[in-house]
Amino acid sequence: MSQDKQPTTITAYLRPIDRDGLLAFAKRGRDNPDRQGTNVVHTVCEGQYRTLSYVGDHDPVVVDEPQHLFGQDTAPAPGEIALSGLGGCLAVGITAVATFRNVRLSRLELRIEGDVGNTAAWGAGGAPREPFQMGFQAIRVSVDLEGDATREELEEIVRQANYFSPVANSMRNPIPMDVSLF
Repeated sequence: MSQDKQPTTITAYLRPIDRDGLLAFAKRGRDNPDRQGTNVVHTVCEGQYRTLSYVGDHDPVVVDEPQHLFGQDTAPAPGEIALSGLGGCLAVGITAVATFRNVRLSRLELRIEGDVGNTAAWGAGGAPREPFQMGFQAIRVSVDLEGDATREELEEIVRQANYFSPVANSMRNPIPMDVSLF
């Protein structure tokens, strides 16, 4: 390279969301803070532990268990799907907060780990356990985030997205739940 030419750095940014649409959505939330939506999933068991969950017009989400838990290991386990929902929700929140703050992102990756207990064997003769002793006992999320902002600004974006994440808050807080035959 000749001395008069300087190397150029090209940063590719992630595909942005519609900022005006985001701001209009936020205004609707401020205008009616108690408004709620409803997510609907129809799950069908094929046999063993393999299930197909239908959401809207999308291909089904396939869930299975690994062979050491008597599944066929054809798809992620239920807990892995739950963690992927958390990762997706946090990514949505990080993208929304960054967009709101006019920060362009060039990298957004999350690594999610969850320590899960199932010594009760789903209630099929395992250890006697109380509900709080089962399921995820700890969840760790590491975020690899780059964009046209300082590290402190990126940390604040992640903090705010985590604080307001519907899925993260669903995992952190008890939820009234009814499970019954229909």
